[in-house]
Amino acid sequence: MIVCIAEKPSVARDIAHVLGANQACQGYMEGNGYQVTWTFGHLCCLKEPHDYTPNWKPWSLGALPMIPQRFGIKLIGDKGIEKQFRIVEQLMQKADRIINCGDAGQEGELIQRWVIQKTGARCPVSRLWISSLTEEAIREGFSNLKDQSEYQSLYEAGLSRAIGDWLLGMNATRLYTLKYGQNRQVLSIGRVQTPTLALIVGRYWEITNFQPQQYWVLSTIYRNTTFTATQGKYQSAEKGQEDLQRIMGKDFTVTDISTKKGKEAPPKLFDLTSLQVECNKKYSFSADQTLQIIQSLYEKKLTTYPRVDTTYLSDDIYPKCPQILQGLVAYSTLTAPLLSKKLPKSKKVFDSSKVTDHHAIIPTGVVPQYLTPQEGYVYDEVCRHFIAAFYPDCVFSSTTVTGEVEDVKFKATGKQILEPGWRVVVMPAKQNDDKDDEEDKDKTLPNFTQGEHGPHEPKLVEKWATPPKPYTEATLLRAMETAGKLVKDDSLREALKENGIGRPSTRAAIIETLFKRRYIQKTRKSLEPTPTGIELISLIHEELLKSAELTGIWEKKLREIEQHKYDAATFIGELKQMVCQIVYQVMSDNSNRRVAIAPEETKKGERTKRRKDEKTKGGKDERTIVGKPCPLCGKGTIIKGNSAYGCSEWRNGCGWRKPFDN
Repeated sequence: MIVCIAEKPSVARDIAHVLGANQACQGYMEGNGYQVTWTFGHLCCLKEPHDYTPNWKPWSLGALPMIPQRFGIKLIGDKGIEKQFRIVEQLMQKADRIINCGDAGQEGELIQRWVIQKTGARCPVSRLWISSLTEEAIREGFSNLKDQSEYQSLYEAGLSRAIGDWLLGMNATRLYTLKYGQNRQVLSIGRVQTPTLALIVGRYWEITNFQPQQYWVLSTIYRNTTFTATQGKYQSAEKGQEDLQRIMGKDFTVTDISTKKGKEAPPKLFDLTSLQVECNKKYSFSADQTLQIIQSLYEKKLTTYPRVDTTYLSDDIYPKCPQILQGLVAYSTLTAPLLSKKLPKSKKVFDSSKVTDHHAIIPTGVVPQYLTPQEGYVYDEVCRHFIAAFYPDCVFSSTTVTGEVEDVKFKATGKQILEPGWRVVVMPAKQNDDKDDEEDKDKTLPNFTQGEHGPHEPKLVEKWATPPKPYTEATLLRAMETAGKLVKDDSLREALKENGIGRPSTRAAIIETLFKRRYIQKTRKSLEPTPTGIELISLIHEELLKSAELTGIWEKKLREIEQHKYDAATFIGELKQMVCQIVYQVMSDNSNRRVAIAPEETKKGERTKRRKDEKTKGGKDERTIVGKPCPLCGKGTIIKGNSAYGCSEWRNGCGWRKPFDN
């Protein structure tokens, strides 16, 4: 009997249907010589410290660092998981052959390998590797099964990641909690979590410490068009007023008109991060929300595998594209011009050298049914970007008009779309940070003639330099992708992906973890650190723990393990050495640094009641304390947060907090 194991019951049913295993049994499907069973994501995990030795059960500085001689796995303690594992175990121990049908990625490889190892199965194991769950893709995958040895490096990379997270998370969390948490506050430290928090806190301090600089801008309006002085920013009002007085009442003269044609290529196809960024900008979806939606679309066979980090398609996908486009019946007016001739094949879209495990996210061509509004938005983005990839470039003209008044030179720029090309399919989301610049560049100018002149309306405007903007989930995802570097150029961002922190599939979970730990909070779309998050980063002096760049280097090594370019044992050895170094440094700290106590987590019943109170504006004592002076600092006033009252001066270091009255 051949046993197939998938990562979810729904995926197992799709596979069983294709294989003809249609008899439903307890925990699996059977038929046609196959038994198709499933996990519920992770059934196994790395052992906890006390599983190695009882001495590691109590939290003690003397027990650190905790470094097992050999890491082991165990079954997750859950009755439903234990029941399903026993079914899988019985099937695998009797199997003639096992087919690993887990998600085709690093995490999917790790999940299923651990289960197969735990069952003690000894039969040959093959690997199903597919990028979509359509019947055609499943049949094609089963006709091209590989031996699991071909994916050994993928497993080693996933295992190294898990061990690295265990080593740093278990040791550093206990270390910082015992040393700085006053034995009452758990301080969670993570290999990716802490550098991500450091990015947010770093941006907070950039904004807080920003010293606004005053400057002046001289501009004038001629024929309903705003021209700005080429002099740029005036650092003194006197100089600006001097030029303003010189040009008052004098004619504006157009001195030069230059027009250049340009082309704009279609936007790249989506990887997971760029899809999360786009949906956060357009629909305010969180990174985790977008991940759940695109995962649902994948399981509904509407889109390809979502947890990818490339924006390219492999060359073998090209022959399938006409069929996919034909399946997008809701977009027939957009696909008709493409299907009437041979599809173009651009190196900006099809490049097998840029594809490793999976290609970019694209539609499968299956007609959707019963989508939620949110699923509809995400599906629409994926379809439109795929269609746009085959459309011609957008052709535009950039016009620059210069003029002068009494030797003071002015300039206006504009852009005119000559041939919209791909822009009839999709309009890119604008960066909020660059809103004014984008509007200025895209405006259409009137027809000017060189030498024309006439009256104008000059003015000198006082302005102030603005601080950096807080991170949104979109800009934070980009920062994680490029190890904290602010990069807008697509090609350069692609090059920096190797040094990004976290994987596309885990970045959303990292952000959610920071929310759950109450290290960050959201104000509209902006992500801001809480006082606890700020304090935690301030007391971490070890750059190894909080540097996005250093964490990016570790991530690069994990990718190199996957590509047979780096040794897993060497990577784990480096992490062990790093953990020992961090423990030694923190233990040697003789300062009296402490993190203020955050509100203690309430019991389940109290949490339920608190949520009800929050819905009624924070509980019964909101009327009596909101707006009153802070009892700790006396400077600020009491404000209402998401789960507790706080001081309006928290940015300036006041840590007063009071949970909602339950």
